[in-house]
Formats: sequence, structure tokens, C-alpha cells
Amino acid sequence: MNQMHFFKYQGTGNDFIILDNRNWSYTALTTERIKFLCDRRFGIGADGLMLLNPHTGYDFEMKYYNADGRESTMCGNGGRCLVKFANDIGLKKTEYSFIAADGPHLAEIDDDSVVSLKMKNVAEIHDFHGDFLLDTGSPHYVRMVTDVMELDVYHKGMEIRYSSDFAKEGVNVNFVEHRRPDEIIVRTYERGVEDETLSCGTGVTASALACYHNEAGYNYVKVITKGGKLTVRFDRTADGAYENIWLCGPAVRVFEGSIDN
Repeated sequence: MNQMHFFKYQGTGNDFIILDNRNWSYTALTTERIKFLCDRRFGIGADGLMLLNPHTGYDFEMKYYNADGRESTMCGNGGRCLVKFANDIGLKKTEYSFIAADGPHLAEIDDDSVVSLKMKNVAEIHDFHGDFLLDTGSPHYVRMVTDVMELDVYHKGMEIRYSSDFAKEGVNVNFVEHRRPDEIIVRTYERGVEDETLSCGTGVTASALACYHNEAGYNYVKVITKGGKLTVRFDRTADGAYENIWLCGPAVRVFEGSIDN
């Protein structure tokens, strides 16, 4: 039986199966197969699966699938992990250029394996009954709370994600506690995983943008998640748009192995 060689990476506890697809070895992956591979009891176990594909004009293409096996939108921590993977397999660069579901991205990696990923610009944040809606490569709902670590994120997040407003397309739901002007705690219920994850890169980004501390100009927000610490830096323009958005944090290789294909 053929063997599938895989790599496992995590970024602040958000974990991913990565397949090196530069030779187009994995063109027949089905939704059911990806769902099996991501299953924590019967498969490898992960929040999602990524393919590193070749792409003309870029260092690589990022193809991302949720744990439910379906192709999804941008994943911030996934993008950071894929950059670290590219570096580990010999694509050594100081700056990377890759393309994902939401368009092109730049990324940098330093000597401490901190990966900084440039996210798409955000034109505006929408008010939704006192909460926030925005798209940081994936759609996000942000709600400010107190004592976020005591919150039932699974049930509260599911309630919003499957409400009549969002049930069809789904939305990621972030609960945010504002600790200091430049520091927040974020917990996220992720669509596609349909559970709380230890961290969500696009969710952390969305939450940081909603919690800007400078009305205009440079902002730097420290973010605490259950899986570790990230930072988000960005410029807020005078008309309320967000540019030069960078998500920064660790990306770690956990292990590699083979599984029957």
C-alpha cells in the first residue's frame, strides 16, 4: 500500500497536517480522506490540512482545508506554519511571497522561528448589534466580554455561528477581553472545526483590529490565546481602514510520519 508522508506543525496550539505537494503527489485527496486525517482519534489529528503547491510567480501556493475536509478561506496560523515548513524543507529566504485563497501574502521568518505574516487590508469593521463583523481573509464575529476564561465558548460560539444570520456560510466567533489598551485575551470558536481552537490567526487579527488603541496611525496589540502569545501590528488610517497588518508569533514543527494512503 502506498504511504503518505506528512508533517505536523503548530502555531500557538493551532495545529496542522502539511503535505509537500510540489510534485503534485496529492491531487486525489477527497473531503472524506482529509476529514479522516484530521480526526484526533482515528487519523493523525489536526485543526486543518494544508498543501504546499507550486505556483508561477510565487514561492508557493497555500491550499487550506478545515478539519471537516472542506476547502476553506485564509488561515493565519496555518500560513505562518506553512512558511516555517517551506524554510525547513530548504526554501531558505528572508522574505516569502505566496498566494492563498484570499490573494497574495508576504511573510518573514527570524532566527528564533518567529514568523510574521502580512494579512490582507481591511477596509472597515461593521457594527452588528453592538458586536463587530469583519473579514481578515476569513469572516469573523467579535464580541467584547469580561472574564473570557470563564466563558462557555463552545456553546456561546455555536449559538452565534448557527444563528439564522450566519448558519449558511458560517462565521468564526471571537470572544475578547480587553486587559490593557494594548493587550487582549482572545478565545475563538472556529467554523469547519466546529469547536474552540487553542488559537486562530485570522481571529486574533480581527480581534486586535477591533481593539485598536491609536485612533489613527501605528498600533501594536499583544494577544494572549489558550495556546500562547501573538502580536498584531497595523496602521489605522484617518478614514478608519486598516493597512500594513502583520500577524507575528511562533511556528513549530511537531513531528513527521507516514500513514497508509
